[in-house]
Amino acid sequence: MMGTKQIILGFGRRFVSYKSAIALDKLYPTSSLKLTTPKFANSADNFTGYIPMNELDVTYSKSSGPGGQNVNKVNTKVDVRFHLDSATWLTDEVKQNLKAKLKTRMNNDGFLIFRSDLTRSQQLNLADCLAKLRECIYSVMIPSHTVDEETAEHLRRRYEKAMRERLFKKRHRSQIKADRRDPVVSE
Repeated sequence: MMGTKQIILGFGRRFVSYKSAIALDKLYPTSSLKLTTPKFANSADNFTGYIPMNELDVTYSKSSGPGGQNVNKVNTKVDVRFHLDSATWLTDEVKQNLKAKLKTRMNNDGFLIFRSDLTRSQQLNLADCLAKLRECIYSVMIPSHTVDEETAEHLRRRYEKAMRERLFKKRHRSQIKADRRDPVVSE
């Protein structure tokens, strides 16, 4: 007859050796399941979207706003900052454009700062910060659209015509309303 100690140990062995059908090593039997950071060739002329995490300073803090006890306990707000002048993964042209466009996001030491407390998750907020950074970099890489003189003149004429039409309609509408009023008799 088995004692309670042996039964408990038997259950413990069974639970320790149990693996779900959707365990990673069962889903991907040939994978080593080791997380590695891919090495990207730093192309000096073009930004590929890869942001090296070792050049960023990431800090976490408590978020503000609603969220109850979770807000008071968990550091979910993310601050991502990096020194713009020493960023080796950006070209000098992109750095100058970022300085010009994002003056309000830079501090006095030359660090570009992105913050996010959009969600209740650290990882999602970090992803949001990196997406904001990528979006800013891509936006300064797009060359500014220049309009030739002929198109500018055409747009100016269309604008003036639209203004004349608007004023004509306002005067016409005003006259219709004035015609509805009783005439003023002066003695």
